Amino acid sequence: MAEQSLKDKTARGLFWGGISNGLQQVFSLVFGIILARILNAEDYGMIGMLAIFSAIASSILESGFTNALANKTTFSHEDYNAVFWFNVLSGILLYILLFFLSPLIAEFYRKPELVGLSRVVFLGFLFGSIGTAQHAYLFKNVMVKEQAQITIIALVFSGITGVLLALSGFSYWGLAIQSALYAGISTILRWYFSPWHPTMQINFIPLKEMFGFSSKLFFSNIFYQINNNIFSVLLGKFYNATQVGHYTQGQKWMSMGQTFIGSMINSVAQPILAQVVEDKERQLNVLRKMLRFGAFISFPLMLGLAFVGEEFIVISIGEKWRPAVPFLQLFCIWGAFAYLWTLFSNLLMTHGKSNIYMWITISTGLLQLLIIFFMFPYGVLPMLVAYLSIFFVGLLLQSYFVYYLIHLSTIDVLKDIIPYLSITLISFFFTWLVSKNIDSLYLSFGVKIIMSACLYILIMWKMDSVVFKECILYLKGKNRT
Repeated sequence: MAEQSLKDKTARGLFWGGISNGLQQVFSLVFGIILARILNAEDYGMIGMLAIFSAIASSILESGFTNALANKTTFSHEDYNAVFWFNVLSGILLYILLFFLSPLIAEFYRKPELVGLSRVVFLGFLFGSIGTAQHAYLFKNVMVKEQAQITIIALVFSGITGVLLALSGFSYWGLAIQSALYAGISTILRWYFSPWHPTMQINFIPLKEMFGFSSKLFFSNIFYQINNNIFSVLLGKFYNATQVGHYTQGQKWMSMGQTFIGSMINSVAQPILAQVVEDKERQLNVLRKMLRFGAFISFPLMLGLAFVGEEFIVISIGEKWRPAVPFLQLFCIWGAFAYLWTLFSNLLMTHGKSNIYMWITISTGLLQLLIIFFMFPYGVLPMLVAYLSIFFVGLLLQSYFVYYLIHLSTIDVLKDIIPYLSITLISFFFTWLVSKNIDSLYLSFGVKIIMSACLYILIMWKMDSVVFKECILYLKGKNRT
């Protein structure tokens, strides 16, 4: 019964996570296409230059406490209350600090418009700080359905606002207000859906118990965000806003697919893995099933987006964005394997190994920064190729420690994922043979999607794939309440 209960909880989490992120990406796609046709690369570049500051501020506010709370076997109101007040007070102090530092940011990029723009963009993490504890509660209790509703409602209202502002001539201001509004609406809805609410009894003592674990995640996330946004800084400083815009567009469209997969898996991975941490064999089986499910979804979706990248960009947002295609394709190759990082990281955290996660993240990040330094003279795309290749070095480091914890070898991981990768590439190869001489972008786009999808499903069915069969059976079932 316990095994079935865990299986049902995982299935429901993945189902609602898939619904949430699927709808989220559909709405993001619609709003993204409309905005990209109205705005230009420089508008997106202006927002992209500020991404690193917002990302670091959000990491400081989160400080690893969400994962620390999810990892606790026993918890109390005081734990959540301490996290809430820490986030609120830190959010206010950080916003004040960045408010007064905004002229220096503008001077660094030589863009005086960034003074006012940054002060609006930074409202996003200030609003978000008020709802972090509620988010932690929803996450720990695997309330994926409620999180789905929050995300979709916030995305629709903020997206409509962004489009209306762009149509009214507000250019990058529309993007800034849209992001701040999304954070504000999300926070309000987290308060509504979460049964936990704070009290005025401010006591930070419970944070001490979580600090050893969360501090490692804090430093890891800071370093990760710096690394993840370093290209926007370099391009904004040494190139121009247009180049940042092309980079940002390529990364944005990849992120939609990768977020769909990563968020769906992340919404259940740590809470579920934490429930079986005392039974290594059972945890191994759970992880391997997630590895196969991730490969089943990630490879056709992410590599498929790279496969139709040129057609997708030109048809959806216009010829002016064609320079973003190589960025999109490179990011999609990385994004196809990114779910492995998510799963391995969650496993390390369920075993309390946030220190190992921290050092792997920092080591990988330092290697990436080093490769950027050496590749900078060769241009943006060669630099990005080298930068993303170091990600796989980090995966190997994680895989080593995963083997140490639950005896899952790299060979076993490859056995789990290579069949799905092979089927994906075979489907694309035969589709490419059929579509390579088609001149029409629209026809080529349609043929590539329909034919490759049909081939992938057909091969899965013929090979009697267990993951494929279980997905079909679950979708037909009635236990999705």
